[in-house]
Amino acid sequence: LLTSRLRSRTGELVQSAAFVLPAVLGVSFGLLYPAVSTIKRSFQDRLGQEWVGFDNYQRIFTDNLFVPSLLRTAGFTVVSVAIETVIGLALALTLNRAFPGRGLVRAAVFIPWAVPTVVSAQLWKALFDPQNGFVNYILNALSLPGAHTTWLGQTWTAWTAILVADAWRNTPFIAIVLLAGLQVIPDELDEAAGGDGAGPAGCFRHVTLPLLRPALGVALVFRLLDALRVFDVVYVLTGSGHTTATVSVYARQQLIDFGGLGFGSAAATLIFAIIALVTGVYLTV
Repeated sequence: LLTSRLRSRTGELVQSAAFVLPAVLGVSFGLLYPAVSTIKRSFQDRLGQEWVGFDNYQRIFTDNLFVPSLLRTAGFTVVSVAIETVIGLALALTLNRAFPGRGLVRAAVFIPWAVPTVVSAQLWKALFDPQNGFVNYILNALSLPGAHTTWLGQTWTAWTAILVADAWRNTPFIAIVLLAGLQVIPDELDEAAGGDGAGPAGCFRHVTLPLLRPALGVALVFRLLDALRVFDVVYVLTGSGHTTATVSVYARQQLIDFGGLGFGSAAATLIFAIIALVTGVYLTV
């Protein structure tokens, strides 16, 4: 009997390994090899030929552009994730209710997430154009301040445009995840809480929010990862401008514009290390 169980268990392990093997090979080839290659090049010179040890990492931390780009990335991550989480939660709570045309509204809300980031960034770049952009046109039509603003030409207005474009693109993702979490919460719990005298705010705080915490955790992890490595929307809207350059834009500039293969690879490796550290701390907490 024991031998039979061992054989059965071994067969299950072999079958499971056979199913998992293609995914492991795909990840190894598409993710691990480029990552290992980048880490290796971070210890080489600008041409990727001679071994220079930790010289590239020492140069990064003495570069006047790296620390500011890191602080900008951190600030963008905190602000963008906070805004998108609040709006995404409000959308999810709204879409979870029954109302006429709910399916159509859900589809419309989720469309921005299906648009590629570069395409949505180009769209918002056109909308924020100071001459022909729709944003200035609306502000002027409503006699609101800022109707003649060169949005992408100044630091704070450029960051406003970046945050708006990023929120439009990524808020639906948080709404999708939270809506899925709300779908599995039984309505009877809210009804029971309401019967005990809890109002809508009390039901949300003591019933809905605690049960929604796992879905909220998943949404925040993925958005943290995306925000920390943000590149497309910043680069499309403002290019490599030093006042809005994030860590990813900085790494791209060093690698492509300045031709520093080793230095740019070191910057990319640091981005990976920072994201891994932040994610590990977040999951632990």
